[in-house]
Amino acid sequence: MREDLINRAKQSLYWIGPPVVVFALVFALWEISVRVSEIEPYLLPPPSRIIIEVVTNISEYCLNTLVTMGEAIGGFILGAAVAIIGATVMYQSRFLERGLLPLAILIKVTPIIAIAPLFVIWFGFGLLPKLLIAAIITFFPVLVNCLAGMRATSSDITDLLKSLNASKFEIMIKASFPNSYPYLLSSFKIAIPLAVIGAVVAEWFSGDRGLGSMIIRANNNLDMPQLFGAVFMLALMGILLTTLVLYIEKKLLFWHDSQKVENDIG
Repeated sequence: MREDLINRAKQSLYWIGPPVVVFALVFALWEISVRVSEIEPYLLPPPSRIIIEVVTNISEYCLNTLVTMGEAIGGFILGAAVAIIGATVMYQSRFLERGLLPLAILIKVTPIIAIAPLFVIWFGFGLLPKLLIAAIITFFPVLVNCLAGMRATSSDITDLLKSLNASKFEIMIKASFPNSYPYLLSSFKIAIPLAVIGAVVAEWFSGDRGLGSMIIRANNNLDMPQLFGAVFMLALMGILLTTLVLYIEKKLLFWHDSQKVENDIG
């Protein structure tokens, strides 16, 4: 029992230690630089001032963080679901892949900040435009990675299933789709932070809640501690959500080579 606790503590320190040290050094350098150079707080506040701002108004920050997190997670789920369905359709038909992939690329290259105002006009100031914008920005990486994972299925496996008279649908369910799991989880690590960005951009144009709205208000009032406080909360949210995906990946893909190598290193 004691050895198990020691091993877990070592593993936790292995992952948590380096980023904690790096962030501590960055904040210390930031604090010293601002105080030595005597930069005005309305231009660049020191980290200590930002921490005081967040702690003093912690309830407001927590409420707005939960709002933005809910929008980001909802948009991510919607975008990922549509992307997986789209990848499945493209996998079944090369014709549909050639027809739909350019449309997906068009969605990808369209600047979100350009279409966000349109979504607000079309769908109002409620939750829907925020979910849609977060979904759009997460759609492409999940689509491409899911399709690539399904296409990368070993021909030996598909030939074996064909010899057993398995249909194309059965091959997809039993071989191709499971083969895409590592690709999907990798795409989720990209898509989750993008969903947060999409939710924030949507909040810039609609609503009075969320960290995006806090950033706009702080910018208009030249309240730099609040602005940086909201940005820090966004960064923390992105780290937490990405860490959650990493945890899920580790639990679901324990059989994959990448996780075996990672465990050997840890």
